[in-house]
Amino acid sequence: MERLSDSEKALYESDFHSADAGIRAARVESTTKSKNKYFAAWCAYAQPLGVDPYLPQLDTLYVEQIRAITGFAARVKTGYYGYNREIGASSVNTALTAIGQTISMDRRYNPLKMNGSDKLLQPLQLMMSGYKKWDKPVEKKLPVEADVVELLCSLGQVEGASQRDAAAGDWALIAFYYLLRVGEYTEKSSRGDTKQTVPFRMKDVTFFEFDQKQRLRQMPRNASNERIMNAAGCTLRLSNQKNGWKNVCIFHFSNGDEVTCPIRALGRRYCHIRQYSSDTEEKLSAYFVNGVRYYLKDAEIRERLKMAAVKLDYPARGIPIGSIDTHSLRSGGANALHLSGYSDREIQKMGRWRSDTFKEYIRENLSVFSQGMSKAMQKSFKFVNVHGGVDSDITEVTDAMIASPYEVCASAA
Repeated sequence: MERLSDSEKALYESDFHSADAGIRAARVESTTKSKNKYFAAWCAYAQPLGVDPYLPQLDTLYVEQIRAITGFAARVKTGYYGYNREIGASSVNTALTAIGQTISMDRRYNPLKMNGSDKLLQPLQLMMSGYKKWDKPVEKKLPVEADVVELLCSLGQVEGASQRDAAAGDWALIAFYYLLRVGEYTEKSSRGDTKQTVPFRMKDVTFFEFDQKQRLRQMPRNASNERIMNAAGCTLRLSNQKNGWKNVCIFHFSNGDEVTCPIRALGRRYCHIRQYSSDTEEKLSAYFVNGVRYYLKDAEIRERLKMAAVKLDYPARGIPIGSIDTHSLRSGGANALHLSGYSDREIQKMGRWRSDTFKEYIRENLSVFSQGMSKAMQKSFKFVNVHGGVDSDITEVTDAMIASPYEVCASAA
C-alpha cells in the first residue's frame, strides 16, 4: 500500500472494507461467536502440548496433531466449554468445523479435512461415528391442535385480561395458522440480537378487503379500526428469515370467527400498537400498558402453551407437557394442513421451507395417520407375479401347479 498514491490508497481501502463487510455479513453473529469461542479454547488446549494450533501440514507431526485434536474433541464432548453437561455429536462437529474454518481463513488450508475432499480425516470420521452411536435419541416437540391456540386467544379477550395475555393469545393463534418460527414474532429472553431473522414490524403487515365488485383489494395503512377488524385477509412479510429467504409474504383469508381468527388477531395487534406509536418500524410483538412499551417474550408463549395443554388434558392423549414448546405451533399448523388434505407443496410454501425437511413436522406417531390402515390391509387383492415366467416354467400336474426350470433343447442351442 505504501507505493500507492493517496487517492489510490483510499480506493483500495474502500475495496478491502467492502470485502470484509461481505465476509462478516455471511456469518450470523451467533455462529461467529461460537467459532471464536472454540478456536480460542483449542489454542489454549494445544499450547501446553507444544502443538501449533494452526496444525501445519507436515507428515512428521501428523500423529501428534491427530492425538491433540481428538483429545480436544473429547473434552468438548464432556461439556467442558459449555454447561458441564455431555453434548451431542453435532455440537462436537460444530467445534471441529470452527477450528478448520478459522485456520482455512488464515492459512488457505483446512488441516482437519482430507485433501481435495469435504470429509474429515479418517481418525476424526471414526471418532464422530462413535460419538453419534452414544447420542441419545432426539426428543422432538409434539404438535398441538387448534384447541390450544383458540383457548389462549379466548382467554386473552375476556374482560379483565392483561395486555400481555391478549398479545400472547393473539400471537399463539397467528403463529399456528401462519406456521411461524418463534423468533419471527417475539423478543429473545436473553440479551443481544445474534440471529439473522428480522421480527415482524408494523410495515410488514397488509390487510385486504373485497370491493363492491368482490375483487380483493389492499387497504390503505391508515384505514379505520373498523375496516381493519373486518378485513377479508392479511399478508405478513418477512424481510429476512432463518433460511436466508428475503421479503417472503404469507397470506391467509379470514376463517369467519369473530375472536379465534388469525386475521382478527392481527387486526387487534395492529390497532393496539398504532394507538400508541406511529413508527412503521415498531415490532408487532409490542404491547403497551399505561403507555409503557413492552415486548412479548418467547418464554411467555412457551409458558402459556403448556398451561393450555394441561387444561385440555393433552397428557391423556399421550402428549406429555414436556414435549410441548413454541415449535409445537409450527408443527401443529403443518399437521393440521396435512390432515386437511393439503399437498406437500402447499404446506412447504406456507411454511417457507426450502427443502423436504418440513416433512419431519408431519408426525407419523399421531393416531390419525394409521386410522383405517389395518382394515385396508385386510383386503385380498389376488395379486399375480407377472415376472414369474421369466425364470421358470409352469407345468400342470394332477391339478397342481409346480414351477420347474426351463429346459433348453440341444437342437435349439
